[in-house]
Amino acid sequence: MAYSSEGRKTVYTVETPRGKVSIPDKLYFKIGEVCEIVGVEPHVLRYWEQEFPQLAPQKSAAGQRLYRRKDVEIALRIKSLREDEGFTIAGAKKRLSAERAAANRLKVVPMERPAETTPAPLSGEAVAEAQATASPTEVLATLRRVRAGLEEILAVLRADPC
Repeated sequence: MAYSSEGRKTVYTVETPRGKVSIPDKLYFKIGEVCEIVGVEPHVLRYWEQEFPQLAPQKSAAGQRLYRRKDVEIALRIKSLREDEGFTIAGAKKRLSAERAAANRLKVVPMERPAETTPAPLSGEAVAEAQATASPTEVLATLRRVRAGLEEILAVLRADPC
């Protein structure tokens, strides 16, 4: 996802299997605008709202659906899962839930070492490999050290009211 400018209007570009899709930089979109961006009929979008809890537009006082950019991106992802990857509604639901869970998982971040012993930065692949090979005991020990450090900071903050 990237930001770009087209004249005076700022747009948000999303990469899909069918190419790039530009989403205008707005807070809310009406159902017709979302249908045009995603390329589906309004009844399809309303059906997806019933089937996918992740797709939940707000409603105005008049009952009009107001989609946020996140909702538009989710609708684009649902369309991609259904049409490009061949998922059923049930399969697309499971895939979206799994993707959401994976994005929400906590990641283990190594603690910083003192400046004199800090090694050269690792590449992204090396960091991922190190995280994957860390044993649960090592992770637990790291979390305990982090907690102890945070408790020390909290004690200092409570003792010194600035």
